Amino acid sequence: MQYIDTDKAKSLVFSQTNVPEIAADECLIKVKAIGINRADLLQRAGKYPAPTGESPILGLEVSGEIYQCGDEVTENHLGKQWRIGDKVFALVAGGGYAQFVKVKAAQLFCLPEHFTFEQGAACAEVFLTAYQSLFSIANLADGASVLIHAGASGVGSAAIQLAKAKQCHVTVTVGSDEKAQACLAMGADNAINYHRTDFVTWSKENIASGFDVIIDVISGDYVAKNINVAALDGHIVILAILGGRYCEQLDVSKMLSKRLTFSASTLRNRSNTYKADLVLNFINDFYSDLAKGSIKPIIDSVYSWHDVEQAHAHMAENNNTGKIVLRI
Repeated sequence: MQYIDTDKAKSLVFSQTNVPEIAADECLIKVKAIGINRADLLQRAGKYPAPTGESPILGLEVSGEIYQCGDEVTENHLGKQWRIGDKVFALVAGGGYAQFVKVKAAQLFCLPEHFTFEQGAACAEVFLTAYQSLFSIANLADGASVLIHAGASGVGSAAIQLAKAKQCHVTVTVGSDEKAQACLAMGADNAINYHRTDFVTWSKENIASGFDVIIDVISGDYVAKNINVAALDGHIVILAILGGRYCEQLDVSKMLSKRLTFSASTLRNRSNTYKADLVLNFINDFYSDLAKGSIKPIIDSVYSWHDVEQAHAHMAENNNTGKIVLRI
């Protein structure tokens, strides 16, 4: 099969390798579309290797058709037997930038009937990451106040929709007026352009009680700022370090007085059991919303996988609103 490899110069090139062999509880997926994630850029740069035992090929989410089923594969989440030709999407720990990828059957989603493969490829990583952060980790309550940094990102766009589905009050930070308008259109109540407005000052003036849950992919100095705007008993969930790995000023006294909870999480290196449970919980809580379109993937752009260099460059420029997808 063909796949996208990284050469010694860190350029992306097409190569050939064997089709993956599946275990009894896995399905082989013929890939039709691939979701791009910032983790792909980090892995390409040598900074984020695949977990031990997983495919070293780039790519964390795919959409396509079942090509082969293992002997122990049983019913899907719609109560029907998984079959060859079924249209699906999935999160994978690696191997997505290829014509075929193997997936644990318990981690597969049925592609909603009205979805394109491109839409399917834009779902798994962002919605599962947002769902895990808001509900599995932060125990988000209905009607709570939520702050989402990088609101126009793939995870941000999913988190806005999931939080609004629970009648939460959502504020986001973004890097442009265009992204602010896009987030408001997704349902956010407030969108702060951080180039124009300091979100701490704005929050003190407009959300006096603070935010119950804060989703942060920036880190760095934002860690201290998040403490300043968190509510009593607030929960801050850190998912990435786009703003740096260190925070110079950290006021532990404020953390204590507000009784704050900090969580830091990744999803890629979680166990298969954890991921299967997360998929099932998301399906129980939100799959029907996804299928009927009340929540939906936000796609910035779609590229042929032969134009993967341009797609990566587009993500590196931080100009995308929503997901960037590759079509095979």
